Amino acid sequence: MKRLLVLVAAAGAVAGCGPLRSTSNLLDAEVQIQAARTAGAEKLAPYEWTAANLYIRKAREEVGYSDFQAGVDFAEKAARFAAEARTKAMANANGEEATSPSPNP
Repeated sequence: MKRLLVLVAAAGAVAGCGPLRSTSNLLDAEVQIQAARTAGAEKLAPYEWTAANLYIRKAREEVGYSDFQAGVDFAEKAARFAAEARTKAMANANGEEATSPSPNP
């Protein structure tokens, strides 16, 4: 009985990690997207801006289907593209060349 209780508790703890991790990654990506928006990425880095927004949308969709790992993966890609969009937008606004490499999808 005690062994079964420990097993159920461990399964519950592991099951809770997916939603928490995906929510955390979604929030991080949304913060990065907002920072890119503030930097003017919509006009100054349209490719990266669009990619970030499409990836965050797909991340939310996957989390909605309870595919938390896919949601995490897409949210991480969204955050990378949003950071790149922010960097490029800031460089373009200052008339500089962006120095960071483009993120891999």
